[in-house]
Amino acid sequence: MVPVSFQPNSDAKGFGVPLPFAGEELVLTESHALYWPEERALLVADLHLEKGSWFAARGQMLPPYDSRETLERLADTIKLTGARRVFTLGDNFHDDAGTSRLEPYAVGMLEGLIRSLDWVWVTGNHDEEMSRTFGAASFHELEVSGIILRHEAQSGETRPELSGHYHPKMRVAVRNRHIARACAVISRSKTRSDRMIAPAFGAFTGGMDAGSPEILEALSPAREIDAILSAKGKLVTFPLYRSAA
Repeated sequence: MVPVSFQPNSDAKGFGVPLPFAGEELVLTESHALYWPEERALLVADLHLEKGSWFAARGQMLPPYDSRETLERLADTIKLTGARRVFTLGDNFHDDAGTSRLEPYAVGMLEGLIRSLDWVWVTGNHDEEMSRTFGAASFHELEVSGIILRHEAQSGETRPELSGHYHPKMRVAVRNRHIARACAVISRSKTRSDRMIAPAFGAFTGGMDAGSPEILEALSPAREIDAILSAKGKLVTFPLYRSAA
């Protein structure tokens, strides 16, 4: 698939690419988080902490350091952006009991981050009943400056919306090889009410093709739907859907 546009990195302070959304300017960071300068907020979807230990308990042995890796990348992104607030977008832990399996070192990392920031958990289908919030506020969904933050996009939503859940990825050709890259997916309706599915942030998160029917349906109705990713300091847009109306 050929991208339709490249936009230069004009003012992202070296950590990402500006991304206009719902009348705001966000920054799509290299780590697959979204930074919201106006709110000094970092938004991260699908951390899936303790996914490795969940699989290990079922006989599939994976390296047990996914939570450390995810939290270290999150701490680095917070430092780079200067964020003062963090909003998660659900599936923070791979399951409700994941909070009790988090090893002491990772617990200390997480609690240190939460103490230093205004931290808000938005829960998802994997961790709807989080047994521990580590001192942070927790919501099923909330609205910030007119934008709805929730885990799973609601088909038919007419308000600006930021969500996660689908772990969208775009398959791109690089030097005769196909590489799957995490991406955001943005829809725009006739009323210009933008909606976005953010890329997954966690170390052990897989991905769904950005153009899959499930993602397109979740963002309907829409005038257009695009996959968005950053490459070499530029914003690359791939068209996924265009309305015939």
